[in-house]
Amino acid sequence: MEEYGKHVLSIDGRKILKLEGVQHVGSFDEQEITLDTNMGFLKLKGEGMHITHLNLDEGSLVVEGFINALEYVEGRSAKGGKARGKGFINRILK
Repeated sequence: MEEYGKHVLSIDGRKILKLEGVQHVGSFDEQEITLDTNMGFLKLKGEGMHITHLNLDEGSLVVEGFINALEYVEGRSAKGGKARGKGFINRILK
């Protein structure tokens, strides 16, 4: 199994989400937050969501609000477009 570093996600009462392993926050508003983690692209959906803590050096994030859904999406990146792949074409075009 591949080692990705620490990745911990906890939700307290659907009102506080704590995440370790954050690499980049793409976009955020009260209904949706998109971010890259060390385990892939993550999309959070909810109501009245606010980022109350963010430390990219430590990879930590705290979101408060009402969490409706979270989804890990393969092949995407919060930085826009496809995730940093290691396919043959991507290696050639570096």
